[in-house]
Formats: sequence, structure tokens, C-alpha cells
Amino acid sequence: MARKYFIDTFGCQMNVHDSERLSGLLDQAGYEPAADADDADLVVINTCSVRERAEERLYTELGMVPVDGSGKRPIVAVTGCVAQQEGRALLERGRRVDLVVGTQALTRLPAMVDQLARDRPERVDINPYDNVSFPLGVARRSDPVKASVTIIEGCNDFCAFCVVPFTRGHERMRPAAEIVEEVRLAAAEGHREIHLLGQIVNHYVAPDRADCDFAQLLELVHDVPGVERIRFASPHPRHVTDRMIAAMRALPKVCRHLHLPVQSGSTTVLTRMRRRHTREDYLNLVDRLRAAMPNIALSTDMIVGFPGETPDEFEDTISLTRTVRYDSMFSFKYSERPNTLASKQQADDVPPTEKTKRIVALQELQKGIQDELHRRRVGSVVEVLVDSTSRKRAWELAGRTSGNTVVNFNAPRELLGQLMRVRISQSGPFSLRGELVDTATAIGDQAATFQFGRDRPPVAGERN
Repeated sequence: MARKYFIDTFGCQMNVHDSERLSGLLDQAGYEPAADADDADLVVINTCSVRERAEERLYTELGMVPVDGSGKRPIVAVTGCVAQQEGRALLERGRRVDLVVGTQALTRLPAMVDQLARDRPERVDINPYDNVSFPLGVARRSDPVKASVTIIEGCNDFCAFCVVPFTRGHERMRPAAEIVEEVRLAAAEGHREIHLLGQIVNHYVAPDRADCDFAQLLELVHDVPGVERIRFASPHPRHVTDRMIAAMRALPKVCRHLHLPVQSGSTTVLTRMRRRHTREDYLNLVDRLRAAMPNIALSTDMIVGFPGETPDEFEDTISLTRTVRYDSMFSFKYSERPNTLASKQQADDVPPTEKTKRIVALQELQKGIQDELHRRRVGSVVEVLVDSTSRKRAWELAGRTSGNTVVNFNAPRELLGQLMRVRISQSGPFSLRGELVDTATAIGDQAATFQFGRDRPPVAGERN
């Protein structure tokens, strides 16, 4: 009887994709996915240390690992950023932890599990392996419409607040030929949308082609048959080049959405953050992007309460948000991350109550901006890639515009995976609602029908 595994994933898109690759490796090793931890012989907790209380969440999950009346429990492996950060300390603190596998050692997980039966097993591997390649085709993708493809691992920037260089290692690029081949395989499986991933995704330079920067890579992916849309995350403002802007403008499959993390609207705070761009640099870039692509949607990340942030510096963040008018924003209260430059050099001196006050003000402003932008879309017709069913209404589908706005509408499941035109009828601050245009034609085009989820086995740890 085959052994079963369950993967519980925290964190970013890269962590989710790492879990897809781990699933594929375990499949190849003869395991089968389990519906939940109670039915698993191996439980993998793939962790993230970017957000606050990452370790506390890990120990909460460890406390929920099932143990039967005789004390028997599954093997437990901790992977991801907390594993890389804490190493052997997790074995000492977590009585239910059997293996600790760092971010650069994921391909070794099946072998390390097998070694547990030996007298002296290798229980911790957080070594800094430079090889960023996974076997092509191994990923057990959890989304039948969208496929993530990692192009860069690690980061060399060392922003003061960020733990990534310490948990993901230095910057390593995958060969362009390998990336394009993985995109071909994903497209051949029916994935219509490709997400290119990297800590600073637009810093890409191919190790196997001297002429291939990020703009050229977009062109190569654009030419792959079956790909309908291309997205990428996360770029850094200072690496947005004229070539990249020109490529985004010229290539119709590249979505008209750019996630452009600014982190603060204050140049003095940006200097303390070691972001290497100023407020003026950023606003100039926004102007260049909108001159080239007037319909581009911009989103961002923002941190409030960074060490030393004064009320006037926070007001710079408010004024920049009013000026740029983002389509969406991820905003956070600053919290110290282990090993970061800020944790070693700058006191976390903004009171928690003040951080809360500031983030509430910022989020209220952003919500109002989004609400206004969405109201303006009512009556327009947008193209949507149908990528999911509604979590609340069984008869409803959802998709995203090229600008990454969620649109909900009534339609049959047979349209999942297709590009459809939708007329917007209602708006809210976080999504739109609409009605299909040319419904009969769309449903009748059976040759293009994508059978969402049919005959697809569940991915371990997949949450509906």
C-alpha cells in the first residue's frame, strides 16, 4: 500500500509553487496525496517567515499533527523559510519535528524521509545549494488554469526590513531554455496563464544567453503556443527598464497590470529601508508607465510604522497613494523579522497604537480609491480569463481582467479556462460583477471548452 503525504503551505506564490514541486517529487518517489493530515504518513509544513508570528503559527500547526492512542503519528518535515532560518533549533523546540529542509534543499526531501529508518539519518539540511533547477515536468500544479514558473531564486538587495536574502540565499537565475521548456509543458497541459516568479523578477539575466534580459524572456514566453496571458511577480521599481516597458506595451499576452512595490511614500524612510529609489524616482516611473500604457493597472506593497517613521513621513505615504491612485494595495504594519538589517540597526520605536492608526487611515484611503475606480468600469465590456468557481455561489464563476481585477458572473462551469467578454453591471471596492456577452456563442464553442477539474486528482493540501 502506497504511503501518503499531506502538504500545508503558508506564504507567498513562490511557497505555493515550491509545494507543487514537492508534491511532484513525492509522487515520483511512490507516495500518494492524502486529503488531510489525519490520513497521511508524511506531513510537510511549508513555512513562510515574511509575516509576523511565523514561528508561532508553525508551532500551532505542529500541535495539530494527529497522534493516535498508541502515540503513533506521521513523519513531520518542516520546509521553507522558517526551516532555513531556524535549522536544528526546530528539532530541539518541536518535539514532533522529524526533518528540517531548507529552501535550497527541497529536492532532497524524499531521500531524507527514506533515511529516517537508518541508524544515523540526516535530519537537517539548510545548505546553500546553488542549483535552482527542478526536474522538468515534476510540478504537480494545483491550478488547472494558471501555472507558476520560477525564473529567479534568492535576492542580493538586502532591503533593511526583508528576510528573503537570509532565507532564500543569493540571487540565482534559471537558464532561459529551461524556463521556456517548462512554460511549453505547462501550456501543453492546458494552463492558459503563466506566472513568472522571482524575488526581484525583472532583474533576470539568462545564464545561458547573453542577449536575454527580462524583456527578452517575456518575448520568448509570449511565443509559446497555448499561452494566453503572462503575469509576473514581484518586480523592483529600480529594475523597470525602458526595454521592459516597451516589451509590456508591444506584447498583447503580457497583462496590463504591474505590481510595483514602493513600501513608503517618504524618501527619507526609503533611504532607511535601503530601497535605492526615491519618491521622485518612483513617481517619474509611474508617469513613464502610464505614458506608454494609459490603461495599465498598478498595485503596490506599503509598510507603515517603519523604525523612525514620523507623522510627516507617514503623510508622504498618504499623499503618494492619492497621487498614484493604485488599483490595489497590500499594506502592513512593520514588524521585526529575524536577522534583517533593521532588526540589528534600528529600534522598532513607533508605538503599536500609532501603527494601527496609520494603517487604518491608509487602508480606508485605498478602499475609497478602489471603489471609485471600479464604479467607473460599470457599463464597460472587459475581457476576463475565467479561472475559478465562486466560493459563495455554486452557479457563479469568477475571473480576472488583464488589469487583475476580479469579476464575478453567472455562467456554466464549461467556460472555465476560457477568455470571455463580460459587461460590468455592478461594482464594489474589491471586485466587479457582470454579465456575459455573446453567451450562446461561447457555450457552443465546444472545441475550446476547458474541462475544469475533470479527472484531476486533488493536490495535497489544496484548500477550496
